This record gives sequence, C-alpha cells and structure tokens, in this order.
Amino acid sequence: MMVMTAKVNFKKILLSLVALAGVILAAVMLFGNSDEPTSAAAVSTNDSRVQFLKDFGWEVSSSPVESSQVRIPETQSEVFSRYNDLQKSQGYDLSQFAGKAAMRYVYKVNNFPEATEPVYATVLVYKNQVIGGDITDTAAKGVIQGFQKREALPEATIPTEATTPSVTE
Repeated sequence: MMVMTAKVNFKKILLSLVALAGVILAAVMLFGNSDEPTSAAAVSTNDSRVQFLKDFGWEVSSSPVESSQVRIPETQSEVFSRYNDLQKSQGYDLSQFAGKAAMRYVYKVNNFPEATEPVYATVLVYKNQVIGGDITDTAAKGVIQGFQKREALPEATIPTEATTPSVTE
C-alpha cells in the first residue's frame, strides 16, 4: 500500500483566491453596462416620477403637461455644456448618453416660492432611470435650477436664457 501526502500552503491558497476575486471585480467594472446612469432613480411610471419630484419637496401636477422623446446631443455646444454642468452638480452627466434617445417629462410645479409665472419640473428618463432634469422658473428674471430647492442649492442655477439644450425628436 502506498500513501502519498501533500503539504498545503494556506497562505498561497488565500493569496490566489484574493487575486482571483480582484480579477473578477476588475472585469465586472471594465465590462459593466455603460448605458446605466451612475446615480439614477428608477421611475418606470408616472406615479414614480411624481414621487421623485415630491421627494425633493415639489408639489407638481398629477400628470405631465408635456412628454416627448428627445435625443441627447452628440456634439457639446456652450448651452449644452452649461446645462450639463447643472446636471453634474446634482450627480448626473448627460454626456454619457450622447446620441441616445431619452424621454422628457414636464410637470407644472405648484409650490414654487413667490412664483409670478409658471414653473416647470423637467425629468429626463433613459431606460426607466432619471438621468437629469431641472426646475425652470419662466419669469423674466427666473432661473433654471437643479431638483433641490434654491435655499438648499443656490449655486446650482443658470439664467433661463440658457434653456434646456435643443434636442431632436
């Protein structure tokens, strides 16, 4: 009868497992779906979009006043860059969706402080995920701001002359 024994080096096995886990993690990060937004909220229904805006403290109309498909511009104009800077300030980046079609939902805001003209909330949605949007005060001296109320985020505003970048339908 022959008996064979082997000495197992647990340090080498553990090191090999850690290296394998690192390779798997790197592959997932490298080949992950780049179409998915990095900081997105799931909004597959009208109620979920209204709730999304409500979570920021906005009271909006129960259904959108406008909904349309828009294409995120592939070339970045100055207006698009300024608008995308606003999006980046709230954790979104439209440049990663360049050339893609998204849905644009516009809701009337009913509780904008001291509004003299209509105020609208725009939510941009790609694959049922919020990828950007804004609150637009249409008054002559109104501004476009992020979803946070102005008191909480005063630096994230741009004049209304730099409206949402033109998109093709």
